[in-house]
Amino acid sequence: MNTFRTKTYEIQTGKLKGNNEVRLAVLTDLHGLEFGDQNRELLDAVRREEPDVVLVLGDMFVRSQPFTMAAAERLLSNAAKDLPVYYALGNHEFNLLEREEYRESYLAYERSLTNAGVCFLHNEHTCMEIQGSDFVFYGLELPMKFYKKPKSPVLSLTEMESLIGVPHMDGIHVLLAHNPKYGNTYFSWGADLIFSGHYHGGILRFSEHVGLACPQYLLFPQYCCGDFHKGGTHMFVSAGLGEHTLPLRIHNPRELLMVVIKPENEKE
Repeated sequence: MNTFRTKTYEIQTGKLKGNNEVRLAVLTDLHGLEFGDQNRELLDAVRREEPDVVLVLGDMFVRSQPFTMAAAERLLSNAAKDLPVYYALGNHEFNLLEREEYRESYLAYERSLTNAGVCFLHNEHTCMEIQGSDFVFYGLELPMKFYKKPKSPVLSLTEMESLIGVPHMDGIHVLLAHNPKYGNTYFSWGADLIFSGHYHGGILRFSEHVGLACPQYLLFPQYCCGDFHKGGTHMFVSAGLGEHTLPLRIHNPRELLMVVIKPENEKE
């Protein structure tokens, strides 16, 4: 039976209004797996955490196995019945969207989820008030050249801004960016929180932040897994729920990621 853990991080920020914490659940790299009948175990675990929103970072199915869309579709449709769900595409979704022979099957998947209440962010942003605080969620959708194995081009800040704009509104800015390879650019962009997946925890994981490899065939990739912090920006890279390309996990459990945002403690 497939198993996973719930990994929780807590951060503090002075940008929250009031004294209520905000809870974000993150799903990524499911690759068509199921945890219990129709992903009931995973969905129940999400609901037990009582998140304010569910963030989906992509690669929820396998592009070469379109039948794996069904597992992701059931999971996210059920989650959207009682939770806001925001979805940024990974390379598996974007690859199908670009390929003429598979585009319609992907678009049918997206239409079904949109009708169920899931919000897709195609280099777009959307605003939401959570626990009295304003949040802006951005979904970065990178062209396939940025997933080339093993070498992909540099993503400049200018090119990123041409894709997704700049975070100019008030509120807490949350960036959903599937590929963590470009973490340095993401930090420069100006989000408060950054969420990535794609690396599957490094395949063989040595520590909280160090893994051996990733689907782009990079050894000891930067921003491999875990949490990273620069100034007031926090980046979280999930080990994901499934695997593909290198279908191994060693000392590297599948995970549901939770991030709890708390108000800064008052000075005594």
